[in-house]
Amino acid sequence: MSKLALVYGVRLVPADELEGFEEASIRLKSGRSASVTMHLIEGSSEEEIKRQLYQSLDAFFDFYPEI
Repeated sequence: MSKLALVYGVRLVPADELEGFEEASIRLKSGRSASVTMHLIEGSSEEEIKRQLYQSLDAFFDFYPEI
């Protein structure tokens, strides 16, 4: 298997100020583009947000058992 790159972005904002967000895109050396699905995690504490984030990352890697 070739070397992998995990592309991600994180920004913490007050939940009541968030109106919406869109998919991000990346450009590949082949000239193709790919989308990066954005995820929203809300919580009332750092621990709650981190717990959900870790669960989300674990679930993401479940999609790729060959890694």
